[in-house]
Amino acid sequence: MSQETLSDFVEATATKFGIPGVCAGVWADGREIYAGHGVTSIDNPLPVDEQTLFLLGSVTKPFTATALMRLVAEGRVELEAPVHRYVPEAPVSAEITVAHLLNHTAGLDWGVITDTGEGDDAVARYVAKMAELEMIAPVGARVSYSQAGYNLIGRVIEKVTGQPYDQAVASLVLEPAGLSNTFSSRDDVMTRRFAVGHDKGEDGTLSISRPWRHWGGDHPGGGIASSASDLLSWARFHLGDGTGVLPAEVLHRMRQPTAELRASNLGDAIGLGWFLREVDGVRTAGHGGSSNGQFAELLLVPERNFAVVVMSNANPDGIPCNQAVVRWALQHYLGVTDADPEPAPYDDTRAREIVGRYENEVMTLAVTADGAGLTLEVLIKPEIRENSEVELPADHAPFPFGLLPGDTDEYVITDGAFTGQRGFFSRDDTGAITGVDLAGRPFTRTV
Repeated sequence: MSQETLSDFVEATATKFGIPGVCAGVWADGREIYAGHGVTSIDNPLPVDEQTLFLLGSVTKPFTATALMRLVAEGRVELEAPVHRYVPEAPVSAEITVAHLLNHTAGLDWGVITDTGEGDDAVARYVAKMAELEMIAPVGARVSYSQAGYNLIGRVIEKVTGQPYDQAVASLVLEPAGLSNTFSSRDDVMTRRFAVGHDKGEDGTLSISRPWRHWGGDHPGGGIASSASDLLSWARFHLGDGTGVLPAEVLHRMRQPTAELRASNLGDAIGLGWFLREVDGVRTAGHGGSSNGQFAELLLVPERNFAVVVMSNANPDGIPCNQAVVRWALQHYLGVTDADPEPAPYDDTRAREIVGRYENEVMTLAVTADGAGLTLEVLIKPEIRENSEVELPADHAPFPFGLLPGDTDEYVITDGAFTGQRGFFSRDDTGAITGVDLAGRPFTRTV
């Protein structure tokens, strides 16, 4: 083990990426280790420490999944039951079960962009808007990551408990797990020290991300705020026996594969609320999250009784900053190396096959080649920006990427904020390229 400490590495990494505030926590060798660096906000700076609240984004999903699994353990919800048993008004296919929502195999697109407000009816209003949502795959056919699916799980929880999501998740899991500094209510967050997001301009200057957080309808899929201390306690709860909340066998079941993932840096498979991946011979369970200028990572290594959490508050470099901290912790404490795959040398013949335009309901994706390398550019469609009820995040600069060796049609992004992101191109029965997957979201070829 090197002499560099977690605090040393967090400070150096935050400085390298220009992140105003970063906090990390590690559970290793039976002890908790924390490192906080920087400030909550460039406009109203307060020191970041392990009690500072950050938005978790999609790291909320394991909380929602755990709340649902408590209802399953109590016999109040059946995973294989159609979601219409619990939310009959949901405008989704009658074939979709609760389990399909939990492991993202419902075939639902990512989500709808609509301001549902912060009231107790926010999740119900979001679910009603799901009538606008496209099906992008047959039910059960593949994993297609869906924020909407988890917001619908939140509505299942509301209907079964008779409580708004914020109250239900608190009573089902937050309070019995002893998480006193984890909240989904904006009013609870605003009375404590909390981080705000930042956006980095083309000239490198930072500005505050606004709004601080989006609408209440997105709470089940991404609305919780927590501290490094509470998030590490949450990790230890999932590594433990679930005392007072869930039987240990239920926690174990949540970490078992239910569907495979192809060419995804999210994992090799998905469980119930967790992405599962083997890293350097050890099995991990984790989830990442992004909010408006804030990013979070949570990773468990159950066989080594180890966990690492990290949160940062600047876009776009919060993602590589968090990834670097997680990888350092794995190497430093466990001797586990997590490295991106190496792309094959540029091949003009392979490149010509995939160059073109692709799109889904919300975004366009362009693949270009310059004779020496490949570039991928993803943009939110102009009409989506024009019709959005809220300001959407800025588009990222194009990413260089490379195809992986062999005939898998898989690729890896090699530079920029999404370095290491993997995906694959798909073909029809004739062998022609017809689409591309990026971060679990499919795009159909148009040119």
